[in-house]
Amino acid sequence: MAAESGSPLRRPRPAAHDVRRAAWLGAAAALATLAAPTASSAGAADQLYERTLMTTADGRCRLFTPTVSAALDASRAQARGAALRSGASEEQVVAVEQRARAKAAAAACDSKDLALAASRVKAAFDGYAQMLTMTYPGDVSSWKAERSVSATIPVWRLSQLSAFGGDRLMFGLAGRAKAVTAVATFENGRRPYAARVIVRDTNRTLGPYISPTAGRSLANKVAPRNASLVFNAETREEAPLTLLPTGAKTGLSFRFPPAVADAISQLDPREAVTIEFAFAGRGDEVTRKAYVEVGDFAAGRAFLR
Repeated sequence: MAAESGSPLRRPRPAAHDVRRAAWLGAAAALATLAAPTASSAGAADQLYERTLMTTADGRCRLFTPTVSAALDASRAQARGAALRSGASEEQVVAVEQRARAKAAAAACDSKDLALAASRVKAAFDGYAQMLTMTYPGDVSSWKAERSVSATIPVWRLSQLSAFGGDRLMFGLAGRAKAVTAVATFENGRRPYAARVIVRDTNRTLGPYISPTAGRSLANKVAPRNASLVFNAETREEAPLTLLPTGAKTGLSFRFPPAVADAISQLDPREAVTIEFAFAGRGDEVTRKAYVEVGDFAAGRAFLR
């Protein structure tokens, strides 16, 4: 039958089952092509939705092996960082995650559509799950993740190099225990007696403190002291050679509480963390500060799992 003049032809609405299938398979197809997040806001939000959807479904239904689950979660964290970098607000990112979790929560674990989507995700991430190293570039610096671990020699599992003046810092997670560690070498041979990690307090602030003119300066991407958490080093010792910056012969190693890693993981990837070293002076202590870009710390941490 011909359509009436002036009346648009209407396509039949897809059945609810077809809509659900498209949602699951769309997520799986997109995940299958994603090794790193894109820069566009819409693309980053889509990736975050898809990866959160499948990660949540995996948590409920145990869809994947631990290695694939860890790879998928690392990819989700990376997509979250990409969404924030692309200009999305924290509130917008949380809204996307909530929609994805609600969608996953409504799915039956024995759903054929979910099983098919999971099989495609598994195929996409099997190879990624076997990777031993991964580099996560940031706006200024990069995190290097290393799954290999020695039973006897401490090595960096997740690390970032920072230079401040003529001094150098390696910061990240080290050894089998993935201890939060800072290893520093000082050009003039001075030796700090204490070290602190200073992180924005997400419970007392509404978002990152980033100067509009910050550019590549990490010093302009940290919160004021009165809006920050301060973690003191628990230990101070000579640094093993395997943890020193390339070319350094000596240095000091400071170990921090595990809570530091959790605090950094909650930050915006565009902001920075301060590592403060304290030296004995005449009267008041003298401090030197290094800065580490948050970047994809959370993604690198998930990759190690």
